Amino acid sequence: MATVTLKPTKTPELMLEANSITPDAFAGKTASQIADLVCREGKTYVKIGDFFEVSGNAGATAAETDILIAGDCTRVKYIGSKMTAGTVTVNGNADMYVGGWMKGGKIHIKGNAHSFCGIAMEGGEILVDGNAENHVGCAYRGDWRGMKGGTIRIKGSAGNDIGTFMLGGTIIIEKDVFIHVSTHAEGGTVIIKGNVEGRVGGQMVKGDMYVFGAIKYMMPGFKKVDRMELEVDGTKATFDHYIGDLGERHPKSKGKEVFANLYVKA
Repeated sequence: MATVTLKPTKTPELMLEANSITPDAFAGKTASQIADLVCREGKTYVKIGDFFEVSGNAGATAAETDILIAGDCTRVKYIGSKMTAGTVTVNGNADMYVGGWMKGGKIHIKGNAHSFCGIAMEGGEILVDGNAENHVGCAYRGDWRGMKGGTIRIKGSAGNDIGTFMLGGTIIIEKDVFIHVSTHAEGGTVIIKGNVEGRVGGQMVKGDMYVFGAIKYMMPGFKKVDRMELEVDGTKATFDHYIGDLGERHPKSKGKEVFANLYVKA
């Protein structure tokens, strides 16, 4: 594996749209060629080298390329967007759209991530050591295709609209979530190890949700059907099992309706 290190040298006046910070874009390039890759700051086209000191050459392919950003990226968007392989590590915070539309590889944010982390993600792994804001693993605004595959793990808390229009994959929030979890979802798994304010599973068709803490306000469209012993993300516990959203359309399999599942720790 070849490692390319980006050291921030300048804070963008506006937000830097850095779609080109991916192993796919870096693959086969020297440090000087990587520094010349184009980004945008508002309406202005800029280069990676205008904001980062670049050292190290990339591997021949994305899978052979590791990117290390040795500093904070609070004002840098789209890191790892649409990547298919390789790794990206940020030693600090990251702005919106981290790992958006990604299909493979690994992203590790050692600080916090802003909104739209893993939007419309299809594969790969995202790990955030801190908190994430809103719209984790959701669909692009106005679209109905949310996260399809891969895994997002947030070690801290998250905001609202987690897994909206989710179709597949797994989202794990290790602390609390605010509102709107798996709204309109038709698949996938969301695990919340803390508490949720409410609106869990609204208009959800299929998929699974696990809540280890309390749900302050339960959706009226979910019905308790049994109690189960389960092992979830390495933890064994007893969960109350609900099905829903009963007010939403549901497909049939072998003549029986298929519902979304909500498991709340008893």
